This record gives sequence, C-alpha cells and structure tokens, in this order.
Amino acid sequence: MKNFIYSLSIGIVLFWNACSSEKTKTNASESAVDTSITKPIFSEDSSFKFIEAQLAFGPRVPNSKGHSACANYLTQTLKKYKASVFVQEGIVTAFDGKKLNIKNIIASYNPSNPKRVLLCAHWDSRPFADQDSKDQDKAIMGANDGGSGVGVLLEMARIFSIQNPKIGVDLILFDAEDYGQPEGSKFPNMQDSYCLGSQYWCKNQPSKGYQPMYGILLDMVGGENVVFHQDEISRTYAPAAVEKVWNAAAKAGYSSNFEYKNSPAIIDDHYYINTILNIPVVDLIHHDESSLTGFWTHWHTQQDNINNISKKSLKAVGQTLVEVIYSEE
Repeated sequence: MKNFIYSLSIGIVLFWNACSSEKTKTNASESAVDTSITKPIFSEDSSFKFIEAQLAFGPRVPNSKGHSACANYLTQTLKKYKASVFVQEGIVTAFDGKKLNIKNIIASYNPSNPKRVLLCAHWDSRPFADQDSKDQDKAIMGANDGGSGVGVLLEMARIFSIQNPKIGVDLILFDAEDYGQPEGSKFPNMQDSYCLGSQYWCKNQPSKGYQPMYGILLDMVGGENVVFHQDEISRTYAPAAVEKVWNAAAKAGYSSNFEYKNSPAIIDDHYYINTILNIPVVDLIHHDESSLTGFWTHWHTQQDNINNISKKSLKAVGQTLVEVIYSEE
C-alpha cells in the first residue's frame, strides 16, 4: 500500500515496501451535532458504524461486486450529507496487467469558496494478504487500511451537513491505492504500482487549476493506540500543514497520538499529489516502531478486520480534523 523510502532524489531507494473522552448516543450515526459551541464534537461511534457499513460489502477490490456496491453506498451517503458529489471514473493498469475500473469519489462543501482544504483517504482494499502467514491469496477486509480513513471522512461529512464550515472543504476517496505489487512477485517490476487512483486524479484533473491551501491524507488511522510521526514527504513538501495538524491535535487534547518524531519518507497518495500537483498534503498513517514493516501490526493481513479498530483512535483523528477545519473560520 505504501512504501518507506530514504531519499527524495530521482533515484529513490525503497526501504520498506508498502502505502473517547466524550460519550455519544447509541444511535450515533444519526445523532445531532451540538451547534451551540464553536467546534462540533466528532462521534467515534458514528465513524465506527461507517466502517462497519463498508465492510458489509466485503473486500472492496476493483472490478468486484463488493467494490461496485460500496461505491454506490459512499456516493449516496455523501449526497445524503449535502455534499456536491462527482464520481471520476477511469481505467488503470495494475502490475499484473489487469485493467481496473476505478472510481474516485469527490465530495465538496461550499464549492464556490476559493479558500479550501482537501481531506482524503483511499476506499479500496488489498486483493491479497501478502504480509500474512496464511491465506495470502485472499483479499483482506481492510477495516483499518482503507476503511478507517473513509469512516472518519464520512463522519466529517455528517458534521458538515449540520454545521457547515465557512471555508470550502473537498473530500476525495481515492480508488486502487492498495493494488500495489507485493515483494517477490512473479511479474516484472512496476514502478508506481500503488496509489493508482490518486495518480489518475493528479493527471486527469476534473477541475483545472484546483489549488486548496493544503490537504490531509488519512491512511490506517483506526488501529489501537494509533501514533503518527512526520514522514519525510510531508515534512519536505507540506511543513506548514504538518505544523498546523500537530498543533491542532495538541489543542484538541491528542498530542500523545501525534508525536513530534520524524519517520522515513512514505510513498502514499500524498506523494503524488505533492509532486505532481504541488498541493501540500500531510500523511496521517500509523507508524509502529516495534513492527518489522514500520506500519501497523496487522498491515496487509487477514487480521485487518473490525475487531482491531479502536474508537479512541478514530476520536483522536476526527476531533483533530474538526479542530483544523473549524479553526480556519
């Protein structure tokens, strides 16, 4: 799904191959946001339910029935929450030669406002469990790797539909992020095999000249005891956005989840948005120093399921985003 890399030079060397304090109502997905306060309260229960809803379709691998059904669910949910929605369809070629029918789902709030922030995540799931000791040929559910970022953004959309932000906000759910070539593949090496949806979006802009102030990418944000470090890509291309997000986390009370530590560069959707479009985007991706891969312990395994999603982690990320967006007013 992502790669750790050591250098931003043309000859990038790959190191690792890759990509609540507040109680809420039981029926949180439809609970009201308290608009009497300046900043809304992010519901981790609601966000969790949005993850469960995605997993109900099974793995969201491009060209599958579950993928198509989930795309419709995501589109209709964003429309329900008063967003202006556009689905960018395209065809990309995977490392194994397969033609993938992809859908990048774009939702906008206050589309005429030139002062904008981009929030994004990928919604597809990996077609195999290459980091597992068994069932490696089976698609994973992707509760955290894909599902968690989308679950947070859907809850943000619900909040926006009730307490409209004064700035413009774009939510983009990228497709085909996790169809990247695994190590030891029998196929010829394919560069840039991950993040196919975001690469397609960068090279086929629906709105020419699109230039938000900055962006925030969510990837694997729902694992237990989630910790984010500042990867080299984010620090190099989006230093102001990094500082803004980490300051917002501290203000919201989640500085323990956002550590002021550097990590190697990570090839994720933000890499292409930064380098192709020059849009400063910071990556929020679980960094685990105790893991051999450097990622969340269940990364690219069959254990990436709903049982390993933490509501506390969803709360930390979601409330930080609320702090970021509503502070821009």
